[in-house]
Amino acid sequence: MDVTNQTTVTEFIFLGFSGIPQLRLTLFVMFLIVYLLSLTGNTLIIFIVLMDSTLQTPMYIFLGNLSFLEIWYTTATVPKLLATCLSQFVTISVSGCITQYYFFFSMGATECILLAVMAYDRYLAICNPLRYPLLMSLQICMRFSAGSWIGGFIAPILPTVLISYLKFCGPQKINHFFCDSDPIFKLSCSDTFLAEALGYTCSSVVILSSFLLTMSSYGHIVLTIIRLSSREAQKKTFSTCASHLTLVTIYYGTIIFAYVRPPAKYNFTIGKVVSVFYCVVTPLVNPLIYTLRNKDVKKAFKKTLARKTLLWARNIQDF
Repeated sequence: MDVTNQTTVTEFIFLGFSGIPQLRLTLFVMFLIVYLLSLTGNTLIIFIVLMDSTLQTPMYIFLGNLSFLEIWYTTATVPKLLATCLSQFVTISVSGCITQYYFFFSMGATECILLAVMAYDRYLAICNPLRYPLLMSLQICMRFSAGSWIGGFIAPILPTVLISYLKFCGPQKINHFFCDSDPIFKLSCSDTFLAEALGYTCSSVVILSSFLLTMSSYGHIVLTIIRLSSREAQKKTFSTCASHLTLVTIYYGTIIFAYVRPPAKYNFTIGKVVSVFYCVVTPLVNPLIYTLRNKDVKKAFKKTLARKTLLWARNIQDF
């Protein structure tokens, strides 16, 4: 495209959900409550895992990593979403937009890999219980955790570099509440084919490979559960994986719909609604499912709360 005599855009304006002004205040309150609950719930899980020695096992270390990830994953987008609900003029610089794009997709890729690793951990625990301490030691667990973060932050580097070389000449309005890939490409006056193709390929490879690995692990788990002779054993074993599978279904279902499809098929209105699920809802579902359905976490929370209450009472008496 010829960009001669065109003004270079230095900042973008988020449109958010400006198409429904009558619901903006309602959406703000709803998103704010969900965001605060998500931050509180995930922070609580991290605190419990760190404070209770009985939870220093691979399963809960992975859960702590996931909670830490969810805090930053939702913080990368929700503050701007809240701002668009209160103001019609929410801006972000081009460099800030590209930075948000990188960190959002880095943490999204990290979550995909981490969910696959957590599914593999449950596969080893249920299908190979006698060899589990050897196959998933704390050292191996730490390597898997570090590998998830490193792999996730490497995955979007090339697409981000290509986007940083794109020129933006107007219009400057992003029909979204964060710097997603398709809205950015729509605003560029450069040739975006290579950046789109590479971004689409990277996201598809990361999402589909981790999804297939996760489903493969759960497929083996289901077969193992069916073979268990005791109905009580079947119920107990399935219960340990049901929460993880619920989160996986919600998360992968929405991101596959959003990113594993031809770019030309993107619908901005539907895209924004679907984005709410994996940007806002999923980070809240994680602590709710794991804290309300997990007896070990609830027991550890009560023990930690009792210990802190006793310590606080003693400090008051000494004072």
